[in-house]
Amino acid sequence: MNVEEYISSGILESYAQGELSPTERGDVEKNLRLYPELRKELAIIEEAQEALLMSMAIKPKASVKEALFAKINASQPEAKIVSITPGPTLGLWRFAAAASVMVALISSFLAYDYHGKWKKSDANLTQLLAQNQQVAQDYNKVNNRLEQIENDLNVANNPDFQRVVMKGTPNAPTALAAVYWNATTKEVYLSVQEMKALSTEKQYQLWAIIDGKPVDAGVFDGDIAGLMKMKNIASGATTFAVTIEPKGGKTSPSLETMQVAGNVIKG
Repeated sequence: MNVEEYISSGILESYAQGELSPTERGDVEKNLRLYPELRKELAIIEEAQEALLMSMAIKPKASVKEALFAKINASQPEAKIVSITPGPTLGLWRFAAAASVMVALISSFLAYDYHGKWKKSDANLTQLLAQNQQVAQDYNKVNNRLEQIENDLNVANNPDFQRVVMKGTPNAPTALAAVYWNATTKEVYLSVQEMKALSTEKQYQLWAIIDGKPVDAGVFDGDIAGLMKMKNIASGATTFAVTIEPKGGKTSPSLETMQVAGNVIKG
């Protein structure tokens, strides 16, 4: 068995999330016994899932505090065990989003159990709520980034998109960028590997050369992460290039400022 291909198939992630059938789980467990590399990879996956789940608590409603203290003052509750079993999900970040509800419930139970300390210092509760709110905001950022990465991978792995590498010119020998261009849908995505920072008065501008004439494909700054959606470009482009222009771009390129350029390889 090719261990690397087995790992990249995603079956270990599905196993860790409980998404496999009994037969599939049996096959995975057999392979785990045979290959130490798989056991090591599964441990890494489980640690990553646990770390993500524990950072996904959500902010409770404002009414939780009042209801909590009302019950405390009424009577001292007996210790209870909360057991929640998450169901299958479509992916790690979707699983983490659902599990955040479970973490919030557990947090509420712990707060209820240690109410004596909280009654002595209401500031502790306020601080906890603020921390939960910050964690929720951080989760939203992570979730949005994961969605962007998923979209970028879909573009990069789509055979309908042609990758055009743009290498540095004498003006910027170390600069490097690439475009992913779908001649059918006219979509263009830009990836920047190495380009210098510009002043606030300047921006980079992407151009497509069609029938010997430059066509504006949009402006951008040098610090973009992942793929950036640019203006649509019709079929017939033979070259893509980037110049430095005044902020907002121009109708025609300043060729003396060209940073990178690359030719479209005809299939």
